Amino acid sequence: MDIKMPTKIRKKQEAAEKSGAEKVNPYNSESKKGKQVEKMFDSIAPAYDLMNTAMTFGLHRSWRDRALNAAIERAKTPLTVLDIATGTGDVAFRLADLCQKARIIGIDLSRGMLEIAKSRLFDLPYSIAGRINFEVGDSLAMTFGNGHFDLATVAYGVRNFENLRQGMAEIYRVLSPGGTLCILELSVPTNKVAKWGYNIYSRYIIPAIGRMVSGDKRAYSYLPESIAAAPQRDDMGKILRECGFKDIVWKSLTFGTVTYYLATK
Repeated sequence: MDIKMPTKIRKKQEAAEKSGAEKVNPYNSESKKGKQVEKMFDSIAPAYDLMNTAMTFGLHRSWRDRALNAAIERAKTPLTVLDIATGTGDVAFRLADLCQKARIIGIDLSRGMLEIAKSRLFDLPYSIAGRINFEVGDSLAMTFGNGHFDLATVAYGVRNFENLRQGMAEIYRVLSPGGTLCILELSVPTNKVAKWGYNIYSRYIIPAIGRMVSGDKRAYSYLPESIAAAPQRDDMGKILRECGFKDIVWKSLTFGTVTYYLATK
């Protein structure tokens, strides 16, 4: 006789199996994190690029380029590139500039973000736009075949994975042997003075500005909560090794407020 587990008990068990940022949801604990993340980014899509520039004082472009240049150097000449959690396409467009022979696919859960990314294609010459494709995709269950990509990137997205190890395993699967993974993610400074300033800025100033600019009361409070809960530096490296990656290195930038990771399949 098959007896179904009561919903409340099942939810408690699922929560106990999660760790770190996987437990931190944008809105509530009732629905799956992936659906909440999709809803959140649909909500803030119109303000997303403006908020990125404002809250990082424009430094996000420098962080992006540092990480991507390091990844491309490791990947040699990547011809197939996957940008996961592509959002409005910022990383995908930069990859097209830096890898002039590569075909780039950007995937995201949020249709609202992807609409903005696709609209930006019309402003580009076909020599660039013709090499970029944006599509709805779930990082935990991708539709691509094994070993399809030479390089995979995730910028500010792993905190939002419903299951981090499952996401890393999927990325490992779709990378070709010797393929490179590049993760760029916000992090908490380890220096006491820098951490003090970061905590004030991230917990009070960013949420206040985010509420005014995006209109979403929760999205920019979720941001520092998910950053603090996510595995960082050596802890992230350990998870990557558990998922089969090797030659893992990480580097923190701007007093430790952002960290990029490189790993090889």
